[in-house]
Amino acid sequence: MSFSAEPITAEGADLFLQMAEAFHQEDGHPLTPAGKASILEVAGGVALAPAYFIVENGEKIGFFVLSLGYSPEHGGTDGFIDDIFILPPHRSRGLGRKALNLAIEESRRHGIRVLLLEVEAENHRAYHLYTSIGFTDTKRRLLRLVLAPEE
Repeated sequence: MSFSAEPITAEGADLFLQMAEAFHQEDGHPLTPAGKASILEVAGGVALAPAYFIVENGEKIGFFVLSLGYSPEHGGTDGFIDDIFILPPHRSRGLGRKALNLAIEESRRHGIRVLLLEVEAENHRAYHLYTSIGFTDTKRRLLRLVLAPEE
């Protein structure tokens, strides 16, 4: 079985957008028009947001996006797995763990020193997967301030 990460390019923008819409709908946060535009921008190439299709035996079955930043606390580049998604027909076969390992490999390749992600409080299955790989609950609260209104 072949399992890999393939950089998303403009040629894959439509499929990427379809998958992102499915992910955000499932997660309870449908993509806004600004979110859709951002997905297409990322597909076109954004240095701070490398995105990858998850590919199994030549079939694109999901995606992940890394958002890069800088953390003085951690001594350099940090990253955030902004989205990670496996299409429903491909779930419950251990591919989430493999996909996370691909995201970790790509993070190392980008020089990321610390990798972060968020999970919905009620998504216990994902939380267990993330902690079993080595992610730790920081016991900090993730807060946000929207500076650009949704369009």
